[in-house]
Amino acid sequence: MARIAITAASGQLGREIVKATSLVIGQANVIGLARTPAKAAHLDVAVRQGNYNNRDVLEASLQGIDTVLLVSGIDAPDQRIGQHRNVIEAAKAAGVTKIVYTSVQGAAEGTTFSPVIQSNRQTEQDIRDSGLQWSIGRNGIYIEPDVEYIKTYKQAGEIANCAGAGKCGYTTRPELAYAYSRMLTENQHNDHIYNLHGEAITQSELAEYLNVAFGTQLTYRDMTVEDYRSERVAALGEFMGTVITGIYAGIRAGAANNPSDFFAAAGRAHQSWQDYFIGLKQAL
Repeated sequence: MARIAITAASGQLGREIVKATSLVIGQANVIGLARTPAKAAHLDVAVRQGNYNNRDVLEASLQGIDTVLLVSGIDAPDQRIGQHRNVIEAAKAAGVTKIVYTSVQGAAEGTTFSPVIQSNRQTEQDIRDSGLQWSIGRNGIYIEPDVEYIKTYKQAGEIANCAGAGKCGYTTRPELAYAYSRMLTENQHNDHIYNLHGEAITQSELAEYLNVAFGTQLTYRDMTVEDYRSERVAALGEFMGTVITGIYAGIRAGAANNPSDFFAAAGRAHQSWQDYFIGLKQAL
């Protein structure tokens, strides 16, 4: 049985992928990598140290591993390229045979999120050039932050951003984890790049789904990119405010409305948004 290492195992996506992959090949064959292993101790799998800035530690932690999942880092784009290369080179030196990468969809040019997309595309190219087997997922936008933001939406009575009428291919972490567990364990996904998301919806449709789940009466208000950036920078700071603005500007431009390859990656359809939000309502 192949042994699979999941990087960033203490993060929200990483831990979901650890759980999903353990269901496929068993906990004994899944290794979590974390910058601070104690933060991933609750996962019921062996956890090793995995700091993207330390190639030597990564190489030691990847000994005996057949396949590694590289979860895209969260540092600034110019730093992430080198960090991801550390993982790739450590994997090659340790005898890993396959890398699966969690990339992202978005506009490669023209938005303030584009530098992040460009850094991810560079890592995709580095992986394809590595000589290892590979599979790449380009994640849609997580829908969970909008659900977690419901109190703020309720207070405002609206969703307001610069996405306009653009459609967004949203997804959830558990759905992504299911797809990645298959990409990690099934060879037919080698040498494939998949767009991983469910049905693309507008912000107005998102508001309606939230209304169904939470009994609210939210509407959607479109903002200019400039006004939304000013608001987000004031609330979140220059870096994060600029990144968030770029995501929604990309939705506005159509960069988040792509054909979905979820079925090809997962072997089943993505959960429908109707089922997802009805599930939230029932849980409440």
